[in-house]
Amino acid sequence: MRGVIESPHAMEKVGSRPADTGAPWSVPLSDVTSDPEIEAALFETIRSGWWSSGPRVLEFEAAFARMCGSREAIAVANGTAALHLALLAIGCGPGDEVILPSLNFVAGANMIGLVGATPVFCDIGSVDDLTIDPADIEAAVTPHTKAIMVMHYGGHPCGMEAILEIASRHRIAVIEDAAHAPGATLAGRACGTFGDIGCFSFFSNKNLPVGEGGMVVTDDEELAGRLRLLRSHGMTTLTWDRHKGHAGSYDVLLQGLNYRMDDPHAAIGVVQLRRLAAWNAARARITSIYREHLHGFGGIRMPFPQRNHEMPAYHLAVILLPHGSSRSEFRERLASDRIQTSVHYPPTHMFTWYRTQPSHRRLSVTESVADRLVTLPLYPAMENAAVSRVIEATQRALGERVGGDPRIDRAR
Repeated sequence: MRGVIESPHAMEKVGSRPADTGAPWSVPLSDVTSDPEIEAALFETIRSGWWSSGPRVLEFEAAFARMCGSREAIAVANGTAALHLALLAIGCGPGDEVILPSLNFVAGANMIGLVGATPVFCDIGSVDDLTIDPADIEAAVTPHTKAIMVMHYGGHPCGMEAILEIASRHRIAVIEDAAHAPGATLAGRACGTFGDIGCFSFFSNKNLPVGEGGMVVTDDEELAGRLRLLRSHGMTTLTWDRHKGHAGSYDVLLQGLNYRMDDPHAAIGVVQLRRLAAWNAARARITSIYREHLHGFGGIRMPFPQRNHEMPAYHLAVILLPHGSSRSEFRERLASDRIQTSVHYPPTHMFTWYRTQPSHRRLSVTESVADRLVTLPLYPAMENAAVSRVIEATQRALGERVGGDPRIDRAR
């Protein structure tokens, strides 16, 4: 069974179907598949009668912690919940400031506001590095700065060495938004494990899709204990603990939330986690073909050239259109070929709500790329013919017709 997944982050989508034909996309932005192994895992979980947070969640947490090399992993309802819990766990609240990139999904800024703190937006490094600029982080630090919330854009690691040095010097926390980066590493260390807390998302268009879900990782046992309390109404034991006879009652130690993951989603996660490395490798292969044929073609740039000390997760295939191009016309031309595209992301500091806040800053590099970003289709099961079709359509949309890639054709 195959289905098209449309990201809620796609702010400038050209509709759910190509407007001219009413036909489904021939090449969707992302895709999700089901198979007998997933179906069996779900069936076994459903037959067990335990549908809330229980043994499959514990299994998923343990496996994810092993994959990351972290001491603790706490499964949660979604990636936004992970960010919210991370902020609460470090004690972020009114009067605090949190530094984060504007080129980001709005969830991070919204969660900072939700706890009563102020988001302070920073610029990206360059047109080749769309992650947060450490130099601009330094410029944004004030006595009110509580944390830096970095985001490994597209699954590409941020400059964590410089960021951690800034955080250490100013004695501020680091939260890693690793929603795009499960399986990504920097100098052999997993993204999400550099800072105080790492946050992951398992939404259906992510590298490790389960439908809805997220994970928080940390090496700090005190933070982990606080995160587990916050995840479940501040309760000292969960229903599964009481079911197993580990406790007869519970106490409430703080005001918390219901951000638990359930066992059916965790059962899918256990299966998907075993496939993550192969899927990330498939994404890398497709991205390298895009780069070979599109970077430099007609003025296109493809950010994030390969660096030896990192292994990205390749969540997104993003290109920068030439200066003076019309992104809407470009996307409409690909849509007419039934190829879905998206934009990751409209910069958060340019949205009406955030543009009018006192903390607003001009971000020159982010603003220079804001209207040129386009996300092309990328998913592990993407066939070579589909990759070739996207390349040819992209080249045609820029006014030049180039034949298909023979190397791709032979691999069909």
